[in-house]
Amino acid sequence: MALIQEDTNVRLSRMQREIREHLGMKDDDLLFDFRELDGIVRLDLVTISPRHNQSFLFHTTEGTDKTDALIKMIDYVKRMREAENTYTLQWMGIDDRELHTSYFRAKNMYEALDKLYYGRDINTINVYSLKLNPIA
Repeated sequence: MALIQEDTNVRLSRMQREIREHLGMKDDDLLFDFRELDGIVRLDLVTISPRHNQSFLFHTTEGTDKTDALIKMIDYVKRMREAENTYTLQWMGIDDRELHTSYFRAKNMYEALDKLYYGRDINTINVYSLKLNPIA
């Protein structure tokens, strides 16, 4: 009796669910943005903040296909707390009237800023403070 191979879309969906559950986020709060270029699949995991009504880059991985990129993302979310620092950024959009506070995991302050500015014009947000949080 031959085993039926798992459908690729089902496998991808399960892997995405695993990431959501590990991060404790709802379906609507995460976006899996896949792009292929020159045989490499890039996965940008984007968080959506209902509080700010904004999206921010969580992390990027690259793989040979979507499955490989998701495997690398799963590995990242499982070890990120040991591998990266947390930063607090206070920022305001040009048309905003209130200061916002967002938190990012990143290797350094430049990567934290890149995650904040992901997908938007750098001139649309003013950063008022960026702080490396103490290790707990």
